[in-house]
Amino acid sequence: MHTEVKESGRFERTLTVTLDNDELADAKQKAARKLSKSMKIKGFRPGKAPLTVVERMAGADYVRAEAIEEAIQSVVPSAIDESGLDPVTVPSVSAIRDENEDGSVEIDILVTLWPVLESLPDFGSFEIEVEDPSVTPEEVAEQLDALRNQYAELEDHEGVLGDGDFAMIDITVTQGNEVVESAAAKDLMYEVGTESFIPGLDELLAGVEVGSTVTGDTTLPEGYSDKGGEEVTIAVTVKEAKTKVLPELTDDMVEDATDFHTVEELTEAIERNMAAYKVHTQRQILQDKAVQYALNELDFEVPEALITAEVEARVQNLVRRLQSDNIDIQDYLRIMGQDEASFVASMRDQADHALSTRILLESIAAVENWEVEDDDLVAHVEQLLDGQPGDPRELVDAWKDSGQVESLTGDILRERALTSLIDAASPVDADGNPVDLTPVVIEDEDEDEDTAEEPDTDVVADDSDASPMNDDASDDSEEEE
Repeated sequence: MHTEVKESGRFERTLTVTLDNDELADAKQKAARKLSKSMKIKGFRPGKAPLTVVERMAGADYVRAEAIEEAIQSVVPSAIDESGLDPVTVPSVSAIRDENEDGSVEIDILVTLWPVLESLPDFGSFEIEVEDPSVTPEEVAEQLDALRNQYAELEDHEGVLGDGDFAMIDITVTQGNEVVESAAAKDLMYEVGTESFIPGLDELLAGVEVGSTVTGDTTLPEGYSDKGGEEVTIAVTVKEAKTKVLPELTDDMVEDATDFHTVEELTEAIERNMAAYKVHTQRQILQDKAVQYALNELDFEVPEALITAEVEARVQNLVRRLQSDNIDIQDYLRIMGQDEASFVASMRDQADHALSTRILLESIAAVENWEVEDDDLVAHVEQLLDGQPGDPRELVDAWKDSGQVESLTGDILRERALTSLIDAASPVDADGNPVDLTPVVIEDEDEDEDTAEEPDTDVVADDSDASPMNDDASDDSEEEE
């Protein structure tokens, strides 16, 4: 067997394996034995007919073709090992040449390698536009009003109706000269201004007093009675009216309704929590945009075979999870409002982005030549445990013994690379003014987690769990998400 490796793409190699007559002769014998097992040849037991007899019965060309297939199965794995190539997807036969004068056969095998970028552009510092996370007084007031609304009372309303008022109404529906009984409503309490019922109802009720009847043309909502979607005339009679009265926000009310004792404490807590949420959200946006900025600066494409394998892994993982919930994939697509083509296209985009991101982060770590020490592994495992029982050092040792510590190391290096990108990004608003995205610390006895913690840098690791290049993909995907 002779092998030769040629570059067929930036991250692809073509391995040409040449088999001589002797190697094909052995393969023919094996192919003949397999073929004769399913053939009825007089005078020979199944699998015992000689090559010449099998060739006469099945045809020499057919037996040779089967022999080549047999040879591919046996020699390709060893040929790949000898070549020193490390495929990340299942290698594929791209060509077979069986017309050589010496009777040899040449087999081209396409091998896809994991992309490694040996050099990166100098990203330097760059600006990323985000929203200002400052909390406005209006936003705080809206939250306080939401609390007051929970304890609001309804009182009799005098005068004309307006948004926020409640009206007790009867609705009569006619179509032509016919009364539509199925669409009528009686003693319906409706909040004016919500636009949550029949189109045009809020406009009819605005400025109306109790005892009045107003009429107008409208189109009934789809599914509303047997006339849904059809044009009708409605007559609305206002029988009663109520107005919502919000209670005064006092220390006593706050103490009764919340875990806080004063309005000032509650207001400060709302402002702090809203700031924490906003900062966290914008830091996540900063992360995503920083990664996309770096990807835009690179000039590489993920090999097609790698994307295809990743899509297949993701789809299989999804199907398994749906099956565990007794959901058919077609029902899932119907619920999501997608056809098969758009679903596959979406999965392909996700796979391409996830793989590109992982390649970027791993390349940054490789160029920086970072190393992971045992203390780094222990700290990472402590973070994964998140207060759950377990000794981090014992778990690290167990991962080492099982040969899975490389997965942890990869996670840590990708996190470092992501952090380096975020640190290089300067958040600014739409006008180019600097934006402070320092995480807001929430100190609460009942809340152990910091709601403004660092953006989730484990997203890349999550994306890679179902990846075909992950040795543990088949096991991890069972439990993922």
